[in-house]
Amino acid sequence: MSHEAISVFDMFKIGVGPSSSHTLGPWRAAQLFLKTLQGKSILDDVISVEILLYGSLAKTGKGHGTDIAVQLGLCGDDPVTFDVNLISEKINYIQNEQKLSLNGTHEIVFNPTEDIEFLKNESLPYHPNALTFIAVLKNDDHISETYYSIGGGFVKKEGEEADNDEQVILPFPINDADDLIHWCMQTGMSISEVVMENENSWRPESKTHEGVLQIWETMSRCMYKGCHTEGILPGGLNVKRRAANLNKKLLAGKEYSDYESWIKAIREGGKDFKYILDWVSCFALAVNEENAAFGRVVTAPTNGAAGVVPAVLAYYIIFCDGNSDDNIIRFLLTASEVGCIFKKGATISAAMGGCQAEIGVSSSMAAAGLTECMGGTQRQALMAAEITMEHHLGMTCDPISGLVQIPCIERNTMGAIKAITASQLALQSAPDFARVTLDNVIQTMWDTAVDMNSKYKETADGGLAVNVPLGLSEC
Repeated sequence: MSHEAISVFDMFKIGVGPSSSHTLGPWRAAQLFLKTLQGKSILDDVISVEILLYGSLAKTGKGHGTDIAVQLGLCGDDPVTFDVNLISEKINYIQNEQKLSLNGTHEIVFNPTEDIEFLKNESLPYHPNALTFIAVLKNDDHISETYYSIGGGFVKKEGEEADNDEQVILPFPINDADDLIHWCMQTGMSISEVVMENENSWRPESKTHEGVLQIWETMSRCMYKGCHTEGILPGGLNVKRRAANLNKKLLAGKEYSDYESWIKAIREGGKDFKYILDWVSCFALAVNEENAAFGRVVTAPTNGAAGVVPAVLAYYIIFCDGNSDDNIIRFLLTASEVGCIFKKGATISAAMGGCQAEIGVSSSMAAAGLTECMGGTQRQALMAAEITMEHHLGMTCDPISGLVQIPCIERNTMGAIKAITASQLALQSAPDFARVTLDNVIQTMWDTAVDMNSKYKETADGGLAVNVPLGLSEC
């Protein structure tokens, strides 16, 4: 059976905000272009580089930091390890000195204002998120490559097909939800167990455990930082951070000194419905405020929707007694597989499908992970994912001024709450009597994406992006 092998570490990528498709993807594309130059042994012959941004990357690239990402990528910096506190300093240096060091070793003259072009009226047919790198060499030859940032930090080079010889053959190939439930029924394994068996095709199980826990550590560190950082988000909208004030209000003077004691203090506040609701919102706000501020985040499955999965997992850990490594791993493995199925059957790119492809998918992922960890069956977990997306269908992506702030940050709180509600509904339901399957809703999501007007697909040409008068200059 032909299938695309996608790992949990493809769905959950550590990187830098504010956008997986507009920041992380272009950053990775720049790194790939560097590899081409190195592979041809011509990096030191480059005298200039020009970057052309098309479609959605052009229209909202400034707000999403696409120009920043490609510069850092060309410098050879990695989004997983680069110190986010140094971003402004490095970008200001390039702008002021008009010099860029390719891969940190070969300096060229580079003027970001002139050498990065935002071609807002041009689109390439394969995907709205396209960018081309053009390098001019000393002998006046040039080399150019075009890449597509297809959502969630995934990048595809134009004209390059996957090498079948390098494809991992999984013991349980999965293209859709029917495939997943087939393997679960045949083996008697849970969703997370099936996923783990597939992950074993890439690496030893101990390494997967270690990597998944690192994913959660990055998520939780981001959440903690966001809950303790005040101020105004960058970009010109003057959006005030809310998570820190809400955190302070909810804890009402309780003392703590680190992440663990913070969790303990939250747990001691009880399990009142309103209290829990406020904390879930606070967790989601915290992550996406960090994302909007170019902080370290994890795609889940995208940066714009990065707050949903950690908020729901934190809810499970703190308020449902789920605080164990095994539970965290089960949750994230289950969530990742649902994200994979959406990517294969529809899209996780807002530029292709609107916000249903980001918040909708992340909410479905979180609902499935929570349902398995709360003791639900495999069918109930997939039912939770279906319920969640059913009530995100048609959600548009209309970021004001092209920034991942309004309405994106609040939408993460809504996605987290919907995931918990969908999980509760599924746990109290009999999936055999459900009239809508997850595969049905994924097909419907894709049909909706195809029909959706492009102005509602991360272009800032419609919706709130044009109906909220802010008096901002174009960004």
